Amino acid sequence: MFDNIAVSSITQLLASCSVSFGFAIAVLLPLAGLLIHDFLLYLRLPPGPTPLPFIGNKFIIPPTSPWIQFEKWSRIYGPIFTIWVGRRPTIVISDPNVAVDLLEKRSIKYSSRPRFVVMGELYWDNAGILVQPYGKEWQTRRRMLHQALNPSALRLYKPVQEAEAARLCVSILKDQKSYEGLIDRFTASVVFCIAYGHRIDSMNSSIIRRRLDYMQYSASLNIPGKFLVESFPWLKHVPNYLAPWKEEIQRRGRGEAAMNLDLLRRVKDDIRNASSPDSVPNSLTKLLLEAQKSDSETFDMLSERDFSFVPASLFGAGSDTTASTLCSAILMLVTNPQVQAIAHAELHHVIGTSRMPSFSDEPNLPYIKALCNEVLRIRPVAVLGGTPHANSISDTYNGYHIPKGTTILSNSWAINLNSSYYPNPHHFNPLRFLKVDPSSLPYMPSLSANDIVEMNPPQTHPAKEGHSSFGWGRRICPGAGLAQNSLFIALARLLWTFEFTPTRDENGVPSKYDTFAYTEGFNIRPQPFQCEINLRNEKHLEALMVEHEEAERILSPFSPFKEFWSEN
Repeated sequence: MFDNIAVSSITQLLASCSVSFGFAIAVLLPLAGLLIHDFLLYLRLPPGPTPLPFIGNKFIIPPTSPWIQFEKWSRIYGPIFTIWVGRRPTIVISDPNVAVDLLEKRSIKYSSRPRFVVMGELYWDNAGILVQPYGKEWQTRRRMLHQALNPSALRLYKPVQEAEAARLCVSILKDQKSYEGLIDRFTASVVFCIAYGHRIDSMNSSIIRRRLDYMQYSASLNIPGKFLVESFPWLKHVPNYLAPWKEEIQRRGRGEAAMNLDLLRRVKDDIRNASSPDSVPNSLTKLLLEAQKSDSETFDMLSERDFSFVPASLFGAGSDTTASTLCSAILMLVTNPQVQAIAHAELHHVIGTSRMPSFSDEPNLPYIKALCNEVLRIRPVAVLGGTPHANSISDTYNGYHIPKGTTILSNSWAINLNSSYYPNPHHFNPLRFLKVDPSSLPYMPSLSANDIVEMNPPQTHPAKEGHSSFGWGRRICPGAGLAQNSLFIALARLLWTFEFTPTRDENGVPSKYDTFAYTEGFNIRPQPFQCEINLRNEKHLEALMVEHEEAERILSPFSPFKEFWSEN
């Protein structure tokens, strides 16, 4: 009897072990297969810090300012290296010539985007041009933007930019402590005038508050590792009642889409109710609606909702980024008085005191133009090169294998601070970008030994402007020309009007400023700081008031938006 029980127990134990062993094999074999696949891929990719299985480099990528660590790794692993986010490799570029090789010379392969499940698919429902993969739909939207942002169109917007820059100077004269918010209003109003033909008079407008809220919310959806669905895309199909996080994302996405449609329909109403076509201010939306009549083949591909996302995309590309660059410029001017002195000397020599600078003066203000480029270099807003690229075709570069769909980051921090292209890269010196012989400028002081070194780098940056802060290849920011124009006219007029100096304590000791104290995120700007902003000359005040009156006349057709929609 006991023998039978023992045999039965052993038989059950063996059966149980057999099932457990089979289950273990069923689980472990696929995992082993994935490990082998990832290891073989790791050997073929550019070098980089060693990843952990299935986790990647998650625990060694800093949660704050990762671009600084990436720059350090570039010194170890070279100008192109690999990091892993889970099982997904990301290639980081730290040299402009490598970026040109891949993102421009091979742009047919490297102009797509990684898959953005949360921001692209759930939030924007694939309507956002920023995250769309390369293809016919993206090309259609890009072509639409080009019609309204080509050089001929940009000339139409310059009077608005000059007028808003004059308004900016007057508003700072009245309230210098609020200069950052006033700069935000300036850039927001320029973009809204150009996108929709309506100006922004206050950052307290619910239109701007909602637009900024949507922009910040969408940016929060693009944080690597935040959402499990990015690693396991099938989770997007889980019903909303089981995934409240998904319902919230889609609800906010519907709200932004409704806002975009409301803005588009307001411009349609403006045109419909106008006494004549010329009474409606020129805007990107107006130009697109006119182009739609003669190019139905292109525009019929888009629904009204998709159409509305095209002008809306201008805000994210041209408002916050330009404001951040202007704040960086003021920080650099406060901490580099010798640069400000040369800029003031150029403006006095070329413009004088009886009028403000205008776009027609740009060819005669080479140092101001160089100053704009140096700000864009030393503190790029899109510090990791903006939205990453992805290759749509597998490729080989310098013997390294780059599989299809690899995420490609161009680390603007490392590229713009590469001493091979910018000697003494942390030194703020506009002479790096001066396009004329300094000795031909009567207001230019004698060059120092450092100036000569910095003007003659060992290697020349391949971009025409001497930097690549607006991106690369077919994905370069379509609003780059618009942003450069706003930056130039704002800086020229601010420097003509004001002197920016450090604040002082009760003993007259000037404040110290940390030029590395910047916000976190994919787009950065200086942490809030105060400085003294003083009128340079009473004669400037006279000319400024005359210019402000003209600005009010120019902007009068661009009426402020009324609050006309509700949350959906």
